[in-house]
Amino acid sequence: MLINQCADAFNQQSAWRTGYDLAFGALNCMGRHTVTGMLTASGQQFMDWSPAYRLFNQARVDTSRLFEVVRMGVLQELDSQEYIVAHMDDTLLKKTGKHIPGTAWRRDPLGPPFQTNFIWGQRFLQISMALPDHPECSQSRAIPIDFHHCPTAKKPGKKANETQWENYKEQQKILKLSKQGSDRLTELRNSLDKQGFSDKQIIISVDGSYTNEQVLKHLPERVTLIGRIRKDTKLYDLPQSQPQLGRKRTYGERLPTPEQIRQSDKYEWQQVKAWAAGREHKFDVKVLKNTLWRSAGLKHLMQLVIIRPLGYKLTKSSRVLYREPAYLICTDNELSIETLLQAYLWRWEIEVNFRDEKSLMGCGQAQVRNQESIKLVPAFITAVYAMLHLAAHRSLKIADQIMLPRPKWYKKKPEKRHSTGDLINNIKAQLWARGLGLNFSGFVNQELKTQSSRNTANPCTSAMFYMRN
Repeated sequence: MLINQCADAFNQQSAWRTGYDLAFGALNCMGRHTVTGMLTASGQQFMDWSPAYRLFNQARVDTSRLFEVVRMGVLQELDSQEYIVAHMDDTLLKKTGKHIPGTAWRRDPLGPPFQTNFIWGQRFLQISMALPDHPECSQSRAIPIDFHHCPTAKKPGKKANETQWENYKEQQKILKLSKQGSDRLTELRNSLDKQGFSDKQIIISVDGSYTNEQVLKHLPERVTLIGRIRKDTKLYDLPQSQPQLGRKRTYGERLPTPEQIRQSDKYEWQQVKAWAAGREHKFDVKVLKNTLWRSAGLKHLMQLVIIRPLGYKLTKSSRVLYREPAYLICTDNELSIETLLQAYLWRWEIEVNFRDEKSLMGCGQAQVRNQESIKLVPAFITAVYAMLHLAAHRSLKIADQIMLPRPKWYKKKPEKRHSTGDLINNIKAQLWARGLGLNFSGFVNQELKTQSSRNTANPCTSAMFYMRN
């Protein structure tokens, strides 16, 4: 098991034993995923609970080592591929305690567009690697390989002196989110080089908050960034001629804005196939290469990609609706449009990660206030989530793998993708069946045969195995 490879992430054998139990408790927990909830789910409710809290508040576990095991496992699956596709984004964990370290008022990303709402919570930065079914146009699963706490600098009080204000301004520069993202990309590139993957090019897809000067001008070597830009971004052409006198030109003529290029007939649309929303689509895109952007500097000769939105219907009888077009830049001017588009469309999977980590794994629900615990507990749960999906990716390659059948109201079609809820239900069924002395495979076959309400299998076992659906 992957969890057995993480023994050296704990400073003692007893700490490893505690972490082992908490990992399965996180997957088997029925209620809120607090530390005591994970202890109860692992059958430790009548034992001393203090080792579980000391595991985190005394930093007895190295979560970076947990993610290193996951990262090595993903890289082994991607050994035959030319590129490593990754995604980076930040997320908020809601909190209520005003004295929890690292918490602050944050803008609510789920608030309505006409009103800026604020929530009290923690901010984390996550990097996930794409694990596709096969190298070409296909669906992909994002596996978290980094989960970093990104607090903001604490503002001094009214009576603070000048030195405290200067320190505050320096801390603001260090803890700025784009600076943290740039540092994590450098750390990822260095880690891959140390692990023997220096020949692998990283393609990282981000949103507009990381497509800025701080990230682009400090982008490591052998890292390609794909990010969203504004529709009125000022882009420039290469200088066509140089003046005989004076300083040489570094930027050429001003190009039309991305919005003007989209509306112009001078630039032709081309069709590109890519996987999105559960199936293969044909996207209309415009590509403009050899462009320069002052925010990226002269280091990157980029290509601009404009994606026309796909039409969709809310119901079969409703009219066709469209979303907003997307404007992307890529720091690799020679990257093929097929690879570029597919890498960016896979970025949606990191949003799926955030939803599953919070709603199903309970990331952020632990009621801890220690300076170390507030960072380690969410990272530990995210690492367990990553191991769950990596283990599922490996085990589901086996043709005779027995999976818990989905409820009857799901569509009767072969599912190529198992959700996080399916995987949690499956591992819970196996653990509970072993603990209760049941035959798990027999239960599956029995449930598939009961097509009539008059011929129903034991409802107790079914209710236990499907508690999360």
